[in-house]
Amino acid sequence: MSATASTAEASVVLTSEVGLHARPAVKLTQEAAKFSSTIELSIDDTGTWHNAKSVVKLMKLKARTGSTVHLRAEGEDAEEAVAALVSLVERDFDG
Repeated sequence: MSATASTAEASVVLTSEVGLHARPAVKLTQEAAKFSSTIELSIDDTGTWHNAKSVVKLMKLKARTGSTVHLRAEGEDAEEAVAALVSLVERDFDG
């Protein structure tokens, strides 16, 4: 890890009526792709982390409303990436 790299983590409850299905998964991966950091996502307390930039991997999770989404990122823009993704989930993927 370089001197300018950082890490960030956050958790947010999924309140979208459809959970993390096609449209929300696409929006999340599009937002994640804006950042250079490595970004991973885990659902509830499974302990399994998935690439947040892969729509296929996120859709396979079939996360439902009420699930806790755990996000972690490592890289120069890690804090900004996690904050943007938390905000997107909190807005029910609107915007």
